[in-house]
Parts: sequence; C-alpha cells; structure tokens
Amino acid sequence: MRLTLLYTGLFLGAGIVLLGLTYLLVQNNLAQRSGPMEVSGSAPSGATDRVFTQAPADVAAPDAGQTITPGQLKGVLVRAQRDYKDDTLNALLTQGGIALGLVGAAGLGLGWLLADRALRPVHKITETAGRVARSHDLTERIGYEGPRDDVKELADAFDTMLGRLARAFDGQRRFVANASHELRTPLAINRTLVDVAVRRPDATDDVKRLGESLLVVNTRHERLIDGLLTLAGTENAEAGTDPLDLADVAGHVLDQAAPEARVHGVTADRRLGPAPTAGDPVLVERLVQNLVENAIRHNREGGELWVSTRGRDGWAEVRVANTGPAVPGYEIETIFEPFRRLGNDRVRSDRGSGLGLSIVRAIAGAHGGTVTAEPRPGGGLVVTARLPSRMPVPLAAHGAPGHGTPAQDGRPVQGGRPLRGDEGVSHSRE
Repeated sequence: MRLTLLYTGLFLGAGIVLLGLTYLLVQNNLAQRSGPMEVSGSAPSGATDRVFTQAPADVAAPDAGQTITPGQLKGVLVRAQRDYKDDTLNALLTQGGIALGLVGAAGLGLGWLLADRALRPVHKITETAGRVARSHDLTERIGYEGPRDDVKELADAFDTMLGRLARAFDGQRRFVANASHELRTPLAINRTLVDVAVRRPDATDDVKRLGESLLVVNTRHERLIDGLLTLAGTENAEAGTDPLDLADVAGHVLDQAAPEARVHGVTADRRLGPAPTAGDPVLVERLVQNLVENAIRHNREGGELWVSTRGRDGWAEVRVANTGPAVPGYEIETIFEPFRRLGNDRVRSDRGSGLGLSIVRAIAGAHGGTVTAEPRPGGGLVVTARLPSRMPVPLAAHGAPGHGTPAQDGRPVQGGRPLRGDEGVSHSRE
C-alpha cells in the first residue's frame, strides 16, 4: 500500500506540475494574440450588432441608427477578449483537473498491480524466513529464479546465509554430542575409582576424607558439565509439539524435590491450576525443575516455597516464589546470565553452578515463551515462566494417555508412556 501510494503521489504530483505549466503556456499565448487594439472612425449600429451580441451582459446594445464611437467599440472588444481568455483558462483547469483525477484513479490501480509484482519476490523471501524461524528447518531454501537484479542478489545472499547457519548448527550439535560422551565418561570413571578406593577395607581415615572431597568436586564438575551441555542444546533446540499440562509437570517436580526441601526445612505450597501447553516434555520438566530447585536452595532455613500454575490470556503460566535474602531490582537480569550469582555466592558450590535460570530462559525461548523475575516483598524472588497455551484435548480423542496427553497418575508423558520418577531429569541439580 505504501509503495502504491508513493507511485500514485509521484504521478499526481507530476500531473499537477504539467497542468500548471500548460496553464502558463496557454495564458502566455492568449496574451500575445490579444495585442493592443486600434479602432478609428465610427460605425453604425447595424455594423456592430454582431459585436454586441457577443459582448458582456452589462454592455447594452445601441439603439437603431445610433452611431457607436471608437471608444465604445474598443471597450466592447477588450471585454470580449478578456472573457474569452478567462473562459478558456477556466475550462483548461476544470477539464484538465477532471482528466487528471480520472487518470490518477487508473494510476492507483496500476500502481497496486505494479507494486504487487515488484514486491512478490520480497514476500517470498519473508515467508521463507518466517517458516525457517518457526520450524528451525535450515535445509529450506528460497531458490529464486529471475533476472539478475537486487532482489535476486538478496535471495541468493539469504540462501547462502541459511547454508552457513545450517553447517554451524550441525557442527554445534555434533560437538555437544561428542562432548557429552568425552566429558562425562572420564568423570564417571573418576567417581568409580574414588568410590572403590574409599570402600577398600584397608583405606585409612585420611584416604576416606580425601575421597569424599574428591567425590564432592567430581559431582560439582558433573553438574557443571551437564548444565553447560543442556544450555548449549536448548539454545538452538527444536521445541516438541507434545501436549502437556504444566500442573502435572509441576506436581511431578515437587514430589521429586520433596526430600531436598525437607533437608532445608522448606515447606511447599502448591496451587496447581490447569495450564495446558505443548512442547518437549523433558525440556519443560527441566524448566520447572530448575525453578523449584533454585527456590529451595536459595532460601532460608525453615523458609517457604509457593508454586502455582494457571492458563491466562493465551499463555500457560508457572509461577515460583520463595522466601530468602532480599534481591535488588537492578540485579534481576544478572541472575539469568550464565555463571552469574548474587553477591559473593560464587564460592558457594553447594548451590549450583549458576546455570539454572540461564537454562530456564533458553528452554522457554525455544518454546516461544518468556521468563520474568521480580523481587518478592520481604525477601526472596518471584519467577514466572510463560509458554504458549493450547486448548485441552480430551483423553477420548486419542484413546489413551500415551498420545500426547498427561497420564492418569499426573506424571508427564513422553513417547506414549509416562516418565518414570528418575527419567528425563538430570541427576545434577542446578
């Protein structure tokens, strides 16, 4: 529309300028043709009947036999020429304006067709980019076939960029897969060797204390590597489309986190309303798990924890709040950055590696959602994660809970079966 209006505006502007120039040229031509008049002698009234017939209405015709003086005749002729000139110029403006309006209306329609034809390749590029952004399918290309112009260069540059992105993401996925094996295997071997050494009958107390310290360090490294791999995998992950309910996921996570909450003396208050959404069950469970575990670990002894879920304004929402130390408002965004903690909490290895909320934001972003946090009055933090909502699907529509619906016992489902208590949840706690 903007391009069409631009075309039409330029056309009308050029037409107005052309009409103005034509007006000036005609006016100048008429002025040159109507030069000064020289009228001499006298003429009888009969000879001037034709002149007075075409004269202005305010000029009275002479009586029969009356002689017209040269001055009267000249005035009549001057007025007739002036009226002729005015009538000609007014007709030029009126008829020219009408013609310009008609041609402008036709130009508006033609401009729309031309703009649509000119922008069609750009629309194709935009549609392809939108599909790639929504589906993460970097194998799709525009493949524009047309003349070698700016649009063709833009389409080819976009295809080249998609190819480079596809190679980069494939390399990252291979790196994550290889690192997952190469980094975890040595740590698992170290843990086994240390555990065997500690359990030997002839192990001294010093060896046992050293072994327990090494196991703590090894566990922290496992947790750190697991968090890094999860973060790297979720930043460019393709979100699943399995239907699930955040209420079921939150209830399952709270049940798993209950022993740790009892150790810290934290009481949990759950208000789990229906919050249907769709996504990868494992990743969504990891999102809620990190929120709950952070709320437990960054809490005070004997503190409280509130977890609520609901559907609101087209979003499925999970909200986790806790008691604890006061959080300055200017440090809210800091806690979502990798390895960033509040205050001097960096040395507290028992509270995680600082990747928990980074992983939460990455998972939410992969599902088209958002994560926000705000300080809680009286101390603590309130974190809200929102995922796109969906209409709940009855169990009868699929015949069994294994087809994308929560199981009857409230546990999340994946691949047509409920997840076990230890499945889909990392053994490292962020």
